Amino acid sequence: MIAARFKLLGEPMRLRIIDRVRAGEMSVGTLADELGTSQQNVSKHLQTLHGAGILARRREGNSVLYSLADSGMVEMCDQVCGSMEQQLTNVARTLATLQQD
Repeated sequence: MIAARFKLLGEPMRLRIIDRVRAGEMSVGTLADELGTSQQNVSKHLQTLHGAGILARRREGNSVLYSLADSGMVEMCDQVCGSMEQQLTNVARTLATLQQD
């Protein structure tokens, strides 16, 4: 189950969707516009994320709004991003040291 969860996050578009939806509910059209991709592409990823329990959805009139259902995903993404930031900082320090030598 853990490997499957990480596999879901292996697709950059899904990470971008989670990042946008963390701020609040969004429709497929709004997400597509903000992400610069097609509604069909966004819908495909939303379906996958919803099926995995990461996103919730509700109908409002003719629109379907998606929101974050699993706040642990955001925490996990933030943890990974923090770790990557630290790693990149260390690489930058190493490069700066090498350039000084």
